[in-house]
Amino acid sequence: MISASKFAVLSLGLIACAACAGGKPSMLPAGDAAYAAIPVSVPEASEESLRVGDRLAVRVLGEPELTSDQYRIDGNGSVQVPLAGEIPAAGRKPADVRDEIVQRLARNYIRNPQVAVIVMERVKTTFAVEGDVREPGIFEAQPNTTLLSAIAQAKSPTNVARLDEVMIFRTMNGQRMGGRFDLDSIRKGRAADPQVIAGDTIVVGHSALKGAWREFLQAAPAFNLFYIFR
Repeated sequence: MISASKFAVLSLGLIACAACAGGKPSMLPAGDAAYAAIPVSVPEASEESLRVGDRLAVRVLGEPELTSDQYRIDGNGSVQVPLAGEIPAAGRKPADVRDEIVQRLARNYIRNPQVAVIVMERVKTTFAVEGDVREPGIFEAQPNTTLLSAIAQAKSPTNVARLDEVMIFRTMNGQRMGGRFDLDSIRKGRAADPQVIAGDTIVVGHSALKGAWREFLQAAPAFNLFYIFR
């Protein structure tokens, strides 16, 4: 029969092994390099600016074939308008899109065209939180969303989360980048709280040491009870 002391030594050995096996940090940049990839603040597009996925109404007076409420800004950031062709739209204001449609239609097809461009549906902008948080999921990004507020929306890290292994992944101009942040340092004001933007994915790492220690504490009472009554 294994003794309590041997059980404790064996358990602590297993905890140490778990820490060695799962303790390798991410290869993502940390410190200043992390903030270079994922800056503290990102210039937000104006609320009036159009985004990929937005649905527009384009109305051309006297031209029912061109008038529709179902124009959608495609993945390339453009909207396709008959006779006017492919119009760059994402990042521009509706008035700018209207002016370009007017210019193109007036160039070859319609004399003095009267055009209106109206936003009918705004695409929602979201970010994801996964890993060792209590409620992972998809959340709506706001202009003031930061890493701390994003983690709070996921109901905080679990008891076995690795707080120095909180990663943000982002795609900018077709390039995938990321950074590794220390949540505890951010909470204590020793490090800046980076902005989270639409399309980001946040991953909270797992602490093998915390997990093993938690399992040991859960198993210890059951062992002690068995040891007393054996």
